[in-house]
Amino acid sequence: MKRKVIFSSLLAGLVLLAGAILQPSTVQAANTFVGTATCAGCHDKEYSNFSKFAKKAHSDRSIKIMAKKLTPEEQKECYACHTTGYGQPGGFVSFEKTPDLAHAGCEVCHGPGSAHVDSGGKKDLIKGKGRMNVKECEKCHNSERVSNFRFKPMLFGGAH
Repeated sequence: MKRKVIFSSLLAGLVLLAGAILQPSTVQAANTFVGTATCAGCHDKEYSNFSKFAKKAHSDRSIKIMAKKLTPEEQKECYACHTTGYGQPGGFVSFEKTPDLAHAGCEVCHGPGSAHVDSGGKKDLIKGKGRMNVKECEKCHNSERVSNFRFKPMLFGGAH
């Protein structure tokens, strides 16, 4: 009987330990999308330029204009490039549920910003550490889309 108790306690301890080890780190779990407006507080110039000059700042309008002509599957394809974090944990879900992520904002290029914001602005907590290149843009702005939508890179003008 005593061996059963010891074995059961040991087994329970191993299960708890395995659960703790297999849990995602709190940094990963905490790094969520915060929306472009959150960036404005510390990055006023970039936010102002983005809002005025970048088509991405209003990319949700294209989807809304085209929605009646698109199937639900086609709309999902549009969401991948025209919204922030679509298909990712904490990303865009719908215009009603996640309006702050309805356009292609800062976090499309720089990644989810909550850890950066919570740290007071540590650069090593954002994708690219503030340095991006045109290659990063090709997920959405590939040769097919460039010719269809007359894409002009604004990496060094407009948003930044």
